[in-house]
Amino acid sequence: MFVWYRTSALTMVYLSDVPPSSKPGALARSAWNTRGWTVPEFLAPKVIRFYQNDWTPYLDDHSPNHKQSVAIMQELEDATGIDARILVAFSPGMINAREKLQWASARVTTVQEDIAYSLFGIFGVQLPVMYGEKKQSALGRLLQEVVARSGDISALDWVGQSSEFNSCLPADITSYEAPPYALPSISEDEMQRSISSLQDTMIVELALELYSSLDRLSAPRFANHRLHLPCIAFPVTEVRRRPIEHTEIYFTYEVKADGLRDLQITTEGRLLQFSRGRPARQSFLLVRPWDRRLLELPDYADNTESADDFTLPGSPREEGPVDPESSERAMRLIVRLGQPFSAFLLAQQRSGEYKRIASDRDIITQVKDVDYVHGMDIRTLEIL
Repeated sequence: MFVWYRTSALTMVYLSDVPPSSKPGALARSAWNTRGWTVPEFLAPKVIRFYQNDWTPYLDDHSPNHKQSVAIMQELEDATGIDARILVAFSPGMINAREKLQWASARVTTVQEDIAYSLFGIFGVQLPVMYGEKKQSALGRLLQEVVARSGDISALDWVGQSSEFNSCLPADITSYEAPPYALPSISEDEMQRSISSLQDTMIVELALELYSSLDRLSAPRFANHRLHLPCIAFPVTEVRRRPIEHTEIYFTYEVKADGLRDLQITTEGRLLQFSRGRPARQSFLLVRPWDRRLLELPDYADNTESADDFTLPGSPREEGPVDPESSERAMRLIVRLGQPFSAFLLAQQRSGEYKRIASDRDIITQVKDVDYVHGMDIRTLEIL
């Protein structure tokens, strides 16, 4: 469908519930703007015109292309949350995957699989359409393609119910409706002050070593519905449930993990309670999915291709004397790893793999001390 709209000379949108001489806002309120297939319909075409139910142009705009109408594009931006510049000149691809998923998160389709199929063209992927597979499978196939080809882990940032396809993926696209938790940013002045406070020979050498270890990690990938996720792991040492009111439907737990500040996790399911004195047979991890953007390297691959690992010029992995730029990047990494981050809670299965435990809220945590950064447990986990 995306290709049809993309290659059309003109896309005409008939708004059956918008009467003649409608005022601005009627387009936004139209049922047309609630449907899943609407997204490629207004993004893909280069030339589009909107018509009221008597076939007169919307807002009496007789221009040949309504994508050139500031008023109509602004209305569409306000209604969809998509920047008008993107509406006018959209290019399919993997960039900003989480944002693209949010565009479709509140839309409806008659056939449940279509909410995923309508996004195939948006991401520039070619996957088979298999009606009858159910929405979790359709969405799962799309998301595994996005993660595997782009290395973008933002699609794993959601709250809600886990998918049967893979526990690191959501059961429904509505899990992307709320924007991701905005982690506190750090100014350049704060960054430089933090680096100055850490700057000594031992710290720099350890920072370069950690940088190289993380730089060697491969991109996340899927195989047979299993996610191989590079991450930093923190063993959970204690889980205790807080007292609840009879009216509460979620459970809140006090959680402790090696190297992390104490935190709370809210989930609809019950968690096994344990402590160091009363250990559990099943092991749990809080993990930080590895994001290569923290390395602050230049863009190293086209956004539609796999983000497999390789070394770039100037990387601290190179042999020989370390240049000041590499040292600076390594120290910046140490500072960023000491900042709050969004974590996943994983439970190990009998076969050794892990499953993500879905949470009703974002799990935000932070290392206890920047000194712990140097001893981080870096690994790639297999998640069902």
